[in-house]
Amino acid sequence: FFSRSSDEPFLLVLSYLHVHTALYASNKFRGKSKHGLYGDAVEEMDWSVGQVLNALEKYSLSHKTLVYFTSDQGAHIEEISSSGEVHGGYNGIYKGGKSMNWEGGIRVPGLLRWSGVIQAGAYIDESTSNMDIFPTIVKLAKAQLPSDRIIDGHDLMPLLQGKVTRSKHEFLFHYCNAYLNAVRWHPANSESIWKVFFFTPNFSPEDSSGCYDSHVCFCHEGFITQHDPPLLFDLSRDPEEKVPLTPETESR
Repeated sequence: FFSRSSDEPFLLVLSYLHVHTALYASNKFRGKSKHGLYGDAVEEMDWSVGQVLNALEKYSLSHKTLVYFTSDQGAHIEEISSSGEVHGGYNGIYKGGKSMNWEGGIRVPGLLRWSGVIQAGAYIDESTSNMDIFPTIVKLAKAQLPSDRIIDGHDLMPLLQGKVTRSKHEFLFHYCNAYLNAVRWHPANSESIWKVFFFTPNFSPEDSSGCYDSHVCFCHEGFITQHDPPLLFDLSRDPEEKVPLTPETESR
């Protein structure tokens, strides 16, 4: 593909089956990781991304190609094999996982590379969205965004190049199916990141961090708890979403 496209603009979308279940790893990688089949699949995906980056170098495309590696969701923590091996990944300190709007379900890394354009080793701790990919690509292609609809994403390049320090997403709205589940607010004049929940999934078992009995958390009555007033967290102080704020703990 790169050899055919080296003289003209291109868009390559490479969506890996790794590390979605059912997990697969080829013979070259199977049994090599200390983290079981999931680790094998991660290592094979890592190798494959390296092949893509090497090909960009081979065809002298690295200096004019933006590479964006990310995921559409956090780890599916309920995905456990019959032998007890975790097949769905790990979300670190973050609560919940796939199908939830707790941070473990929606906070994913975005790794970007563009030789000579984006500073190597830069770290940006701002909330962006996969919705931003579309307007970023359109802008880089010197094309025009559609004017007959509202575009929810924003061009990422000013943030990536350090021309601005704040994401344009003052608000991000998080849905569970068709239901508005949570809202994130990063006020322009504050370092706090507020997040409000209108309902939360009922974990099963209750003392767990997921919906293991049903394999995934659902969004409708019987599977959720409504909150009135809504739960409120300050993610800048409580990224693990452990302690909702109350009038007693937060006078304002």
